[in-house]
Amino acid sequence: MVKIFVSSIIEAPTVEVWEIVRDFNDMPNWHPAIARSMIEGGRLSDAIGCVRNFYLQDGTQIREQLLMLSDFDYQFSYAVLESELDVKNYIARLKFIPVTDKNHTFGEWTAEFNTTSGKEAEMAGMISQNVFQAGFDALKKRFSGENQ
Repeated sequence: MVKIFVSSIIEAPTVEVWEIVRDFNDMPNWHPAIARSMIEGGRLSDAIGCVRNFYLQDGTQIREQLLMLSDFDYQFSYAVLESELDVKNYIARLKFIPVTDKNHTFGEWTAEFNTTSGKEAEMAGMISQNVFQAGFDALKKRFSGENQ
């Protein structure tokens, strides 16, 4: 089993970061790798069990299910149901923790999954850098005012 842990400091209050990230269907508006997304079956994007069907910029399709969402703890977890990526049994969690001395946010994105033997390092590197770190970098840029 591959385990990934990526963390970052975002120079913005946790409540403001959570307002952007909380919507399970809104990744195209904050993550540069996501081209478009839709929640299947007309369900709400914060309904536990809802499924987002999205496409990466390169056309790769992924379906993920929301497993848990907590506004109190500023976190959600999800599972990959279908993916063109070489991952199986993929469970991830995105969590934000207030850094009170500067009113910043500590972001933590973790995942566990299986992949083809011999591809563990490749898949871990791709997901940790192209998905997790790229998402954190986009949030940092957004709150620094560089996008405005």
